[in-house]
Amino acid sequence: MITLRKSEERGHADHGWLDTYHTFSFADYYDPREMGFGALRVINEDRVEPGTGFGRHGHRDMEIITYILEGALEHQDSMGNGSVIRPGDVQRMSAGHGVLHSEYNPSREEPVHLLQIWIEPDVRGVTPGYEQKHFAPAEKQGRLRLIASPDGRDGSVAIHQDARVYATLLDGTEFVTHRLAPRRRAYVHVTRGAVEIAGHPLKAGDGAKVAGETEVTLASAKDAEALLFDLP
Repeated sequence: MITLRKSEERGHADHGWLDTYHTFSFADYYDPREMGFGALRVINEDRVEPGTGFGRHGHRDMEIITYILEGALEHQDSMGNGSVIRPGDVQRMSAGHGVLHSEYNPSREEPVHLLQIWIEPDVRGVTPGYEQKHFAPAEKQGRLRLIASPDGRDGSVAIHQDARVYATLLDGTEFVTHRLAPRRRAYVHVTRGAVEIAGHPLKAGDGAKVAGETEVTLASAKDAEALLFDLP
């Protein structure tokens, strides 16, 4: 079964410095039908204005993945990590028993466009951790590139959950197929362009919940980028 989650149906808030869309319930947006999908709890699409950002705040017991689409984001945390994340970079922060961090747009001119993803961990109270990897476009072109997994396989960032996250770029002639093991489900989120799944057209910001299927195929109607989550 495939259930669509259309971009325009997401929660939305414009705070001036932050324009954000919530695929699932988050902050002031609450929909009891949209509390996540399997271990996937949050997909927030954020646009942060130049010179602004998220001040120092805390998290615990969550696997937080940041995926940059355009611009740059500066990260600082209580573990002593400091970095700038750019397109192609994937940042993983395991909040564990508690971590403080801040995220700012260091540019004076350009906004930053990103996805913040939360995955619920399968173990609580772990020591907080941080990891950042870069995945070049060629690694994702016409294929599903593993970017997050429970064991850090194939150079992916490692998360505390039996979930796998893949990224793909499709040029309009390509397609990718992902096979699902029994009792596994998938979520697809389109970040740009257009993708078709089992005859369903999806545009940027759209998503699809896939359950009870043996595989999911993404075909591109035009140049596209998408994330695929393989979930328990």
